[in-house]
Amino acid sequence: MIKVDNLSFSFPQKELYTNISFTLEEGQHCAFIGTSGSGKSTLVDILLEPNNYLFDGKLEIDPACTIGYVSQFSQVDRAETMTVFEYIGETFIEMQNEINAIYAEMETTDDMDALMERCQLALDAFDAVDGHNFENTINKQLNLANLMKLKDTDVSSLSGGEFKLVQVMKEMLGRPDLMIMDEPDVFLDFENLNALKKLINSHKGMLLVVTHNRYLLNHCFNKIIHLENKELQEFDGRYIDYNFSLLQTKIEMQEIAVAEAEEVARNEALIDNLRTIATYNSDESRGRALKARMKLQERLEASRIKAPFVDVKQPTIHFEMDQPLTEDTVVVSVQNYGAAFDELLLENVSFEIGATDKVAIIGANGTGKTTLLRDIAKNNHESITIHTDAKVAYLSQLQDETLQGSNTMLHEFIEAGFATYDDVRAYLATHGFEGEILNQKIESLSGGEKNILQLAKVAASGANLLLLDEPTSHLDIYTQIALEKAIIDYKGAILMISHDFYSVVNGMDYVLIIDNKTIRKMSMRKFRQMIYASHFSKDYLQAEEKKKAVEMQIELALKDTNFEKAKVLVDELEELIKAL
Repeated sequence: MIKVDNLSFSFPQKELYTNISFTLEEGQHCAFIGTSGSGKSTLVDILLEPNNYLFDGKLEIDPACTIGYVSQFSQVDRAETMTVFEYIGETFIEMQNEINAIYAEMETTDDMDALMERCQLALDAFDAVDGHNFENTINKQLNLANLMKLKDTDVSSLSGGEFKLVQVMKEMLGRPDLMIMDEPDVFLDFENLNALKKLINSHKGMLLVVTHNRYLLNHCFNKIIHLENKELQEFDGRYIDYNFSLLQTKIEMQEIAVAEAEEVARNEALIDNLRTIATYNSDESRGRALKARMKLQERLEASRIKAPFVDVKQPTIHFEMDQPLTEDTVVVSVQNYGAAFDELLLENVSFEIGATDKVAIIGANGTGKTTLLRDIAKNNHESITIHTDAKVAYLSQLQDETLQGSNTMLHEFIEAGFATYDDVRAYLATHGFEGEILNQKIESLSGGEKNILQLAKVAASGANLLLLDEPTSHLDIYTQIALEKAIIDYKGAILMISHDFYSVVNGMDYVLIIDNKTIRKMSMRKFRQMIYASHFSKDYLQAEEKKKAVEMQIELALKDTNFEKAKVLVDELEELIKAL
């Protein structure tokens, strides 16, 4: 068991946690969620290296506890020469070689007792991790992730997504008591994301996974830890049940808040009346009544319910255009495009994007999506034509392409064309950035904060063509939902690379699928059917669509403060959730 008790920690410029507590126990697969910049990765670092941090409170980890770790920033070493099998089994191969070396030494040694002791220790360590079956275990894991074809491939030639899965397998194979993964899903295509889901669900030990991926959250975890506004809460159960619990609490709190507001309003009216009377009647009892009412008002204001987890503030993302184009305008034309590096990626690619089209490019990791989008952004390829009135904004999955790490946020947006620092402050406040963080260098921000900053730059550009490469990567769920709404409301053209199923189906008009080194157009209806047929039961799509429709009805009922209708709809929602 891992136990955190009343832990508090601050950086010089920011307080992260105030008396947070939680436990991790055997068999728990825990999702760690929270808004970008709330301190999730820092808390992971504290668990990994507690001696590097000066914190208040208690952190109890058994000294014998082993921890496996997969970082969100891991990169393929292109100089690596070992195969995938050798990389995953590296620790076991080293242990096996050590045992073989001891056996060889036994043939010539005069000190057999010392060698026998060394040999026994090595054999015990090998047995503790089921070393004699490691080859079979690796093959099972590769089969589970549908990566057996890569068994003899050099690690250096893997895509980023494939390497992330291989890393996960390597850490799991060591059978740590606790496995920690920090956003292992970032940039994974849907096939690899499904493989990660299988690996997580097959793991027998404790898991702590920082993730914002709604697909994983809905299908992998039996415990939720939610960090928000320096506070933390635990929930034993599925993410879908946690959201349902939050919705129930939200309805209760809004109903109470409306009643409280009515009481405050009645009390204010009485205070105003007593004040009016006091102007022409100086009776002492009237004065006492006024003071009593004012104290009651103070208590009512102080007792208003606060809910850091129920109603998390979303950033405001709104894409505007300086110059809209007519609907029949072709804003991007690609004719017979091709791309190759060490091997051919794309050939004979042709498509057109209209001035109001919202299109997702879908394909496996390493198939040339980013290369194509970057060539469109540069507009210097003979096969690509951009309309002369098109104003392009580009969001890169490589954040350093569009953000200067040595800049502060303030300087970055002055360079982007804002007139004054006050203008920048007012604008970034709508995206959730306020106070000292504006003077931090961009390189010190979290991955999610950098992507929100990219979105803020895109939104401020006034562009009528948005090129978005994995815009949801590192984003917390609340920002993902805000981005989806901004995409739906936007009246210009969007060409977006995304492996986030929900962002694609909720915001795009159709998809361009990379298939056999070229691209074909697919309707959203067929795309949804394809994904659900591959990964869900036949009734799942219908049940999820009904769930979303009921959730929208509840939202409308709450806007109208129709709490009775909301409660009836919640009962209906509960039945749908059970079906899912």
